[in-house]
Amino acid sequence: MTRIKDIIQHLESIAPLAYQESYDNSGLLTGNAKDEVTTVLISLDVTEQVVEEAIELGANLIVAHHPIIFKGLKSLTGKNYVERTVIKAIKNDIAIYAIHTNLDNVHNGVNKKICDKLGLVNTKILSPKSAVLSKLVTFIPVNAVDKVKDAMFNAGSGGIGNYSECSFTVVGDGEFKPDEGSNPTIGRTGMREKVAEARVEIVLPSYLANAVIYSLKNAHPYEEVAYYLSSLDNKNQQVGSGMIGELNTQLSGLDFMHYLKDKMALNVVKHTQILDKKIKKVAVCGGSGSFLLPAAKSKGADIFITSDYKYHEFFDADGDIIITDIGHYESEVYTKDLIYDILSEKFSKFALNLSKTVTNPISYL
Repeated sequence: MTRIKDIIQHLESIAPLAYQESYDNSGLLTGNAKDEVTTVLISLDVTEQVVEEAIELGANLIVAHHPIIFKGLKSLTGKNYVERTVIKAIKNDIAIYAIHTNLDNVHNGVNKKICDKLGLVNTKILSPKSAVLSKLVTFIPVNAVDKVKDAMFNAGSGGIGNYSECSFTVVGDGEFKPDEGSNPTIGRTGMREKVAEARVEIVLPSYLANAVIYSLKNAHPYEEVAYYLSSLDNKNQQVGSGMIGELNTQLSGLDFMHYLKDKMALNVVKHTQILDKKIKKVAVCGGSGSFLLPAAKSKGADIFITSDYKYHEFFDADGDIIITDIGHYESEVYTKDLIYDILSEKFSKFALNLSKTVTNPISYL
């Protein structure tokens, strides 16, 4: 039996809630996590029409990118589309789960999907996050180092960029005296003991600190485990906003615009002046990404693809870069496919359905 909480656990193993922005509201918005899953509907947004689609499919879980509940609800009277949608979902026992900026901010998330659609290589996070890493220092008897490190690695520590199981170890003398009431693994009560110990340092995502410390204590042979945890200012190159990559073959500005429209299935593209230089390095950000223009410029991007640009913000291109606004819906619509791929790799006992409802509130003539 697969429960909603199993779906949530898998999604959050890919895009932890700890990586959502402070203004966001990702997570389970309606429903009971203990309920069994029958059918899942995957959508970019949740509207009344999407809930109707779920009802027709017999789906009791909607997994969406955008949260239908974004600001606090003080009443549920059906006075707007948000309240009507939530009421309809609750009445029909349909759970809604949103995976929003946390999926934007992981290296294999929304922006990587855009890069893949455009065939970009050598992709990297455009603006990596700082203050999301910690360092754990502990002291282990030398004959137990490998066992304890393995336990901490399995709990999610030791990752640095594209490297795993990273640590630093130095051997020295550890001294201690077991007092009355202790139950020492090594030594005798009332006698000072000297043991060859290794000082081990490991980097970990801050949100995994409790799990890693638990694994440390569970695997460590000592009754009392000495350790300390400190926050790092280092940027996590696997977490952050936007992405930048390169084309295999550089294109002229005009040729790239046609290439972009073809790959992203666009009818129209808003952009600044097409510069007289080849396009090789491409920066992207699904959704509203104007805040990333300085990062795109500093990384040497030839073009920046995002959405929701305001009129005066286009002037900030300043002849250095091409800004391309492809539309919010258009930039993120393939997130449905990304979520489908994430879930289909793990779950096969129930149907996964891509929503056929076009939730784009903007039309073009």
